[in-house]
Amino acid sequence: MNQASQVASETMHASDPDESDLIDALIVLAKHKKFITLFTFAIAAISVVVSLLLPNEYMATTKLMPPQQSQSGASALLAQLGGVANMAAGVAGLKNPNDLYVGMLRSRTVADKIIQRFKLNEVYDTPSLEKTRLRLAENTTVRAGKDGLITIDVLDRDQKLVASLANAYTEEMLKLTTVLAVTEAAQRRLFYERQLEQAKNKLATAEIKLKQSLDTHGVISVDADSRAVLATVARLRAEASAKEIEINAMRSFVTAENPDFKRATEELKSLRGELSNLGNGRQGSVDTPRGTSNLAGLENIKVLRDVKYYQMLYELLAKQYEFARLDEAKDSATVQVLDPAVEPERKARPKRAIIVIVSTMLAFVFAVGFAFLLEMSRKAMQAPESAARLTELRSYLRFSKKKP
Repeated sequence: MNQASQVASETMHASDPDESDLIDALIVLAKHKKFITLFTFAIAAISVVVSLLLPNEYMATTKLMPPQQSQSGASALLAQLGGVANMAAGVAGLKNPNDLYVGMLRSRTVADKIIQRFKLNEVYDTPSLEKTRLRLAENTTVRAGKDGLITIDVLDRDQKLVASLANAYTEEMLKLTTVLAVTEAAQRRLFYERQLEQAKNKLATAEIKLKQSLDTHGVISVDADSRAVLATVARLRAEASAKEIEINAMRSFVTAENPDFKRATEELKSLRGELSNLGNGRQGSVDTPRGTSNLAGLENIKVLRDVKYYQMLYELLAKQYEFARLDEAKDSATVQVLDPAVEPERKARPKRAIIVIVSTMLAFVFAVGFAFLLEMSRKAMQAPESAARLTELRSYLRFSKKKP
């Protein structure tokens, strides 16, 4: 009877190994409860002390609403160089205007202005300007949200300084936008300003050459028909030059199958055809009107042709430049401050409660794991097979094997 009950008991224990393993685990925890408790509380106390020693850091936040890029109406008002206006807008256009302002806020120029303004070398106690920039960049976060707003977060130990730093980013960026051409209209204005300056210089050079030619060869009479031809040739060449500028610029961002590119190419071909027809319909070429057979007269006509050409080109670019200035005035890069930074009332970090809780949990897990390792080592030393396997494990864990 006793033998049967013993067999039943062994069968019951064999059929429920999970319960046995759980009891063994609880035994290990109870056996090493003192070590686990003391170690956990020691680490918890240390984490409390460390978290209290960490300095408070405060965060100030500024939210900006950048200007929205709008399509200009200048090309609809002027038809002479409408293609060039579209080309300038395409070159200067931005996929996401907010990315431009985020890049400006993160620029070295803005950082250096803020460092100089608040003497951050002394505040951060950094030996070089480069390290001060890195420290400021680590404490500053600039991001563009899906709502179209730009958020500036600045972290610092000084509760009053942090708000001033956040607002300074906005102020320095506004100063930078007054110098740089940021908007599409401003970039078009800058494009036409450069083209206009080049045309002005070339016109001045052509006028000087004309004066020198007249002083050398004297005034040559040109009939009304020839003057009309000169004006027509100058106008057509000026329009053709503008169209070539447009096509060359479009090649960098569109393919040959683009409808605007095809249209501009056809317009250029039409202008060149008009020039060719004008030359075929007269004796000689379009560069040499009738009534100018002598060399002196021919030289004067060529110089006069250049003057007319650059006059026409200058007038066309001047009109586009004026409309670009009007568009820039209407589409000014005004960044609006939605939420200015204010002095924070509460610290941003350190999160002392989180530090203590996480440290305590990790300490408890480590103590429990160490207790199980001690128990496994003890059992392994008692059983010969386990001791041999433990010795083998230790040998494999070594990086360098001992020589016999």
